[in-house]
Amino acid sequence: MARRSRRFNVFSLAFLDVMSCGFGAVVLIFLIINHDSADEQEIVNDDLLAEIRMLDYQVLKGQEELFELVEALESVEARLDESENDLNATTATVEKEITKLDELKETSLAEEVNLADLTADIETREDEVKRLEAVKAAAEGQQVRSFEGEGDRQYLTGLKVGGKNILIAVDTSTSMLDDTIVNVLRRRNMDDDRKRAAPKWQRTIRTVEWIAAQLPLDAEFQLYSFAEETESLVPDADTAWLPMHDGTDLNRGVESLKTRVPSGGSSLVKLMLVVRTLSPIPDNVYLITDGLPTQGEAAPRSATVSGRRRLELFGDAIDRLPKQIPVNVIMFPMEGDPMASAAYWNIARVTGGAFISPSWDWP
Repeated sequence: MARRSRRFNVFSLAFLDVMSCGFGAVVLIFLIINHDSADEQEIVNDDLLAEIRMLDYQVLKGQEELFELVEALESVEARLDESENDLNATTATVEKEITKLDELKETSLAEEVNLADLTADIETREDEVKRLEAVKAAAEGQQVRSFEGEGDRQYLTGLKVGGKNILIAVDTSTSMLDDTIVNVLRRRNMDDDRKRAAPKWQRTIRTVEWIAAQLPLDAEFQLYSFAEETESLVPDADTAWLPMHDGTDLNRGVESLKTRVPSGGSSLVKLMLVVRTLSPIPDNVYLITDGLPTQGEAAPRSATVSGRRRLELFGDAIDRLPKQIPVNVIMFPMEGDPMASAAYWNIARVTGGAFISPSWDWP
């Protein structure tokens, strides 16, 4: 019998088997392919992770470097600001220096002008110095004696030595040996050489030498010593004026004074009586003494003389002084004679003379 042809059914077992086998094959292939992809993906992911970590590290390093760069930039900017400030300060300093330089140039020009003026002034002063030196040389030529103290010292005393007829009177009484009564009594009993070497007496001699060195060349002079008696220190010239000439007589008088030994009392009135005999009367009297007189015209009856009596003797002597004669007093004060300085200062003031009581090292 003829076989009936069967119709194709997709849901038949054979078809399902075929489809299952095919689907299984596909799944198997997919699994195989997917496994390889996962391995490859895992490998790829590891590489990417390494790259990512590297990038992260680089980012961190970059941030750190960026931070350092920022700090460096800020430091550079700070230094730049400081440099700008320094530049501004330097510019200001340069401008000041330029200003100072301009001022110095102006000052230099002014100083050049002043220098020229000073040079001219110096030349003028040099001419004046030469003129003064010439005057000094001429003046030295008018002095017959020279006097130089220790260290060539010169002192302003207010004592002007001048006039046509000049009298120098030196007290040569015993009190001229020292400034105190005790030392006067002690020195009075010494030998003559030690008396002459007494400091006070040597000061007296130097004072006479100083005055003698100031005498004008055209003047006439007289040099007296007064104690109990008054006499000229120039031999044979008691009442006559002596011309200066070459200074021979003046030097003889000074040398004679150096040989004198202070002794005896002092009579100022006898000096005044001798002064009255001079013709013409003196233009200036230079009186070197240490105290009020102790005698009048006659010797005292007692060994001591009171202060009041000494003032009376002084007044009596001054009454005998010719009028209008300036009396210049150089006083070496003596102990125990407090009224002497006032009395002599008054007579110097009244007559228009000068009164000085010099220091121990004058002249």
